[in-house]
Amino acid sequence: MNRLANETSPYLLQHAHNPVDWFPWGEEAFAKARAEDKPLFLSIGYSACHWCHVMERESFENDDTAAILNREFVSIKVDREERPDIDSIYMQAVQMMTGHGGWPMSMFLTPSAVPFFGGTYFPPEDRHGMPGFSRVLEHVAGAFRERRQEVEAASDEVRQAISSSMRTPKAAQPIDRDGLDRAAARIAASYDSENGGFGGAPKFPPSMSLDFLMQVGDRRSHLSGQAGLPDLHEIVTHTLTKMARGGMYDQIGGGFHRYSVDARWLVPHFEKMLYDNALLARLYTRAWQWTKDPFFAQIANEILGYVQREMTSPDGGFYSTMDADSEGEEGKFYVWSRAEVMEILGEEEGRVFCALYDVTEHGNWEGHNILNLQGDPGPHADLVARAKCKLYGVRAQRVPPARDEKILSGWNGWMLAAFAEAALAFGKYDDVVRKNADFLMRRAGVPPASPGAGGTPALLRTGRIPALLEDYSGVAWGLTLAYEATHERRYLDHARGLVDEMLARFRDDENGGFFDTPSDGEQLITRPKDLFDNATPGGTSVACDVLLRHALLFANEEYARVATEALESIWPLAEKYPSGFGFLSGVAEWRAGQPKEIAITGDDIAALQRVVGETFLPHRVLVAGSSSADLPLMHERPQDRVMAYVCFGYACEEPTGDPERLRALVSS
Repeated sequence: MNRLANETSPYLLQHAHNPVDWFPWGEEAFAKARAEDKPLFLSIGYSACHWCHVMERESFENDDTAAILNREFVSIKVDREERPDIDSIYMQAVQMMTGHGGWPMSMFLTPSAVPFFGGTYFPPEDRHGMPGFSRVLEHVAGAFRERRQEVEAASDEVRQAISSSMRTPKAAQPIDRDGLDRAAARIAASYDSENGGFGGAPKFPPSMSLDFLMQVGDRRSHLSGQAGLPDLHEIVTHTLTKMARGGMYDQIGGGFHRYSVDARWLVPHFEKMLYDNALLARLYTRAWQWTKDPFFAQIANEILGYVQREMTSPDGGFYSTMDADSEGEEGKFYVWSRAEVMEILGEEEGRVFCALYDVTEHGNWEGHNILNLQGDPGPHADLVARAKCKLYGVRAQRVPPARDEKILSGWNGWMLAAFAEAALAFGKYDDVVRKNADFLMRRAGVPPASPGAGGTPALLRTGRIPALLEDYSGVAWGLTLAYEATHERRYLDHARGLVDEMLARFRDDENGGFFDTPSDGEQLITRPKDLFDNATPGGTSVACDVLLRHALLFANEEYARVATEALESIWPLAEKYPSGFGFLSGVAEWRAGQPKEIAITGDDIAALQRVVGETFLPHRVLVAGSSSADLPLMHERPQDRVMAYVCFGYACEEPTGDPERLRALVSS
């Protein structure tokens, strides 16, 4: 066993028995590299990464390859999900060096941790034009020994390039509706009208971009004479329908796989990520609010049911990922043969089900069948429900994919937000919301008495890893929405404590926005500031969302000013490349609009709350309950009557206790 045996990350523990003398990221590895004047080999991946497992089997479990690594390098293994700050820096480097990135990431660093050469997956021997890993190791080690001056010059150049790429000057460009419409049009320009989504293969679920388009589409639907944009309603609903009918969606167990390798959403990369399902569950909930299409409500509830059933720890935390592989084969857990389906369901039900879900003798993927919905299941709804239960029971007896059970604070905050919005929309999940919110509050501990007071951070990312911007913003966001769903004031107050700590420790006072790491955190070769919404929402994007909410909830104009400054510093880039800023664009839509402020007084508020939950209100805050009586939106509003107060644009409507009148007010 190597040093990774002392770690808690399942990904690192997978490598604890490699013959490679792995170090976790830390001073021990750097000190050894300096003392022995050796380069560092940095390998970054994550537990659900298929090609990470392949490279481990081919190279890191190979004694000859390990001998080269142990002789010539000090080797470090990093779980990118634990340390996205490290991953962000070195991903920038590998993209600069090779023109592309991905995992496993294989980087070679000087003893001071500055990269000078890198790539992603390397095969064990020369293959398909790619150099074999052992040959790469010998070449890099020789260059470090014999051409040290060139290596140092290259590393200095890379360091400067990384640092400059993570800085944005302040911009004076305000956010307006015309700019938001241009951003929406740029996203829509690559729409695939046949299959839904954008561009060709591979296709990732564009959850944040679709949410932004839905917001713009809803805003424009209330205006007259607004031409010039494509039919955003068609783009959103067609894409959501095609994704949920495809093989990228787990038709039996619920939840989405990572992405589709083809343009038709048929063949997935079979790993499942908590963050994808958090964003998509929230998106389908909001799509149901917007369209009232029951299919979208069904998918939202199936995703959340999957997370409850298979991704939730006993204490209420949400696990991170499920692997793509089981028994050494990608997708084996999820695919079927026609004979198997017919045996389980019987001749009559099996024939109907196979026709609906594209199950054939020859299969639709490598001789197997990936279930995808081809016909209208409506006339056979009862049959389909029975069939899915039977198939799920049989599938549950198979060897399941490995599950990464680390619990990441930021990802949990996003999933909590999804459950909280669904709790308001569908009238359930209250217990899940409370249990996860309580879990996150225990992990956060008590925020320092004064923001930035120093000492131990108020929040951990997981285990022993200090929290990053992603965690502070994500947990604050989730707790804020948990307050709206449950009216537990302690969730809101705790979120505000995290917001104040986030401002004190992560804010970029010089250029606006936020750094990914705290001011008192570990000193890396540069302080990362990832502005993009990639597979996950950027920390700055979520931070701005939370700040704008808290600005209304606490009547704090400073929160709104900081959020606006951060948004405007990024907006020129976001308007030009909106597909990389889906979440931030939605927050910018909030900033440019007039959010509704809704306060509900009294005790028996279920009927009024249901109206708010069922209505598509992408820009609103909601306060209710006796514990909220001191919040600004409750001032001078009697607490002894069940009434709803709706304000927006610095004006308030006449209060009402009638649910239908409230529906008209919030929908206007």
